Amino acid sequence: MTRHHEPSGGPWRTLVLALASNGGLGYAPFAPGTVGTLAGIPCFYLLSRLPWPLALLTLVALLMLSFWAADVAGRIYGVADDGRIVIDELVGYLVAVFALPFSWPAALLGFFWFRLFDITKPPPASWFDRKMKNGVGVVLDDVMAGIYAAIALRLSLYLIG
Repeated sequence: MTRHHEPSGGPWRTLVLALASNGGLGYAPFAPGTVGTLAGIPCFYLLSRLPWPLALLTLVALLMLSFWAADVAGRIYGVADDGRIVIDELVGYLVAVFALPFSWPAALLGFFWFRLFDITKPPPASWFDRKMKNGVGVVLDDVMAGIYAAIALRLSLYLIG
């Protein structure tokens, strides 16, 4: 009995790689993390339309899915945090904007702050990035960046509001 279901090929492999790359955005020839984060903007719009409990459940489900997809894709690629894996950017961005009403200022400032903290990786994001070389670590460093971005975003919106 295997501990993890790992797709060996065919449609499962295609599904995992499509999920992990945000529908192929991770294959962008330049800045795949930034391009992959763009998927978060329409997801933010959709998530903001849900009742709060359902939005939270959706985010938690996406988080769990991202742990699995990032882990399996990392094993397929042979590198835990392969640049084509950008589902972690989607989850991190959604953490940054979670529970805010959709607006373009929130969406764009959230994008800016999330990318800044994802690139700079202040602790403990840097610890997850360095020490946990699996799908959970790949995603958790972005969740931490999303938490920092959420704080900066809310302060920014307050100051410009």
